[in-house]
Amino acid sequence: QVQLVESGGGLVQPGGALRLSCAASGNIFRRYVMGWYRQAPGSERELVADIRSDENTNYADSVKGRFTISRDNAKNTVYLQMSSLKPEDTAAYYCSARSVFSTRPDYWGQGTQVTVSS
Repeated sequence: QVQLVESGGGLVQPGGALRLSCAASGNIFRRYVMGWYRQAPGSERELVADIRSDENTNYADSVKGRFTISRDNAKNTVYLQMSSLKPEDTAAYYCSARSVFSTRPDYWGQGTQVTVSS
């Protein structure tokens, strides 16, 4: 059974920073594309960033230059460093794991809330 457990969400002021972490269990980490999605109320879930096992990364245009995704294969953990946060970044953030043969995530975390507000 694969489990993804996120941590690190919270309330931050505009312009601030947060780091999200996602710990993965099960023998999948090195073989899967790890990603972060977000979903704001009334909106569809959208890809924020993902990272392949070779550390090739992909970002949504809205976060390029502000967010950085990284992975630690020894710790089976993926991170999302968020800086210069804006109120529009407010959302529930979900960790995901996708096989390279899949077009959509195979596994999801439970989500962690990020609120950007003064």
